[in-house]
Amino acid sequence: MTNRAGRLLQRIDRAGDGLTADLILYAISAAFALVTALTSTLLPHRAWGAIAVWAYAAATLVVVVQLVTRSTAGRAALAWTTGAFAALLPLVVEAVQRAGGRTDRAQEEVLVVENMGDRLLHHGTPYLSRDAIAALPLDDRLMGYSPYQPGMAVFGLPRAAFGDFWWTDARVWFAAVTVAALIIAVRLLQKGSPGAGTSPLVVRAIQAVAVLPICALTLATGGDDLPVLALCLLALALAATGRWGWAGVAIGAAAAGKLFAFPVLVVLAAFAIASGKWRSFLPGALGLPILVLIPPFLVDAGAFVENVLRFPLGHGLVTSPAQSPFPGYLIAHHLPDGHFITMALLAAVAVVIGVRLVRRPPRTATTAALICGWGMLAAILLLPTTRFGYLLYPIAFLIWAPALTSDISHRAFSKHTA
Repeated sequence: MTNRAGRLLQRIDRAGDGLTADLILYAISAAFALVTALTSTLLPHRAWGAIAVWAYAAATLVVVVQLVTRSTAGRAALAWTTGAFAALLPLVVEAVQRAGGRTDRAQEEVLVVENMGDRLLHHGTPYLSRDAIAALPLDDRLMGYSPYQPGMAVFGLPRAAFGDFWWTDARVWFAAVTVAALIIAVRLLQKGSPGAGTSPLVVRAIQAVAVLPICALTLATGGDDLPVLALCLLALALAATGRWGWAGVAIGAAAAGKLFAFPVLVVLAAFAIASGKWRSFLPGALGLPILVLIPPFLVDAGAFVENVLRFPLGHGLVTSPAQSPFPGYLIAHHLPDGHFITMALLAAVAVVIGVRLVRRPPRTATTAALICGWGMLAAILLLPTTRFGYLLYPIAFLIWAPALTSDISHRAFSKHTA
């Protein structure tokens, strides 16, 4: 599986030394941004598209020049630069406009996280109880829910502590953690790759998170998934290079923010156990998610259950708006007992992956990333309440998988298969 994934990306990169695929990527991204700017019903998305289209168009022109001159220099730099102008610049513009009084420059997730920070600072828990949510006006109950792990509230603390400024916008801090984690992860991959410079596989890894519109749009307008994803990728890169203690800290921090990181934690734990590194990995991986639970559990454990478990599973006082028409949603809403069918299918996927991890645990970070990618893709497609944007997780894991191969992971693989 590992070799097939690597060979596939290598064949793609042979076309014009990778520039042909770059051209397609940037051109399609520019078209997506233009369509979003002109047609999206979400005003933060339209504002993103109006800025990002120019970043993607400029990158497309640069790649055309590279194709004409047959120069592949600077592909990684172009990816980073495009990400800065397609994601970070729109983010800052929207944050400044929002601080100036615009109420249509952030998705609801941003307000939810900032409310979590305010509650944590003043009440010791980021969650409202079921009774407190029921006491809200009907139209406000959805925003009363905070379906994230307690660690996500940290991103809302700057606004709670210092007031309404552009730099206290939760997205600014989402971006800070995302960029820091990605830079460290890419540097680790560059050190682990043979030869000098940035390998084509690492360039694709950068593009998967910095360039793809699904990631740039999410970071600029909502953002809460990007630091979680970046920390998961950093954990995989740390594991690939043998830094198991820090890998545990990275994935533990991700899991402290969002439940989406727990499947990655489980896969990395299987990898750590198979590699004999579980003593280094597990304290951070399990300790951080447990640590952030202490304050809300001391204040009101039932509020945590209501927000993080009951609401996402469809048992809250209101229904989650995450309803993209994937198979799980269609089954749950159009078949008799569809909700139970989707739960059974999800349980079957979990059993299959669990058996795979027990009988054939991953021996390399590449294999771990592939298991995470395909497993999360299946889960997202089968969940009765999900969003199209969640696909950024499996897409990133699958594209990063070949780039995670390092000398250390090769040696570990050889040792366990000899």
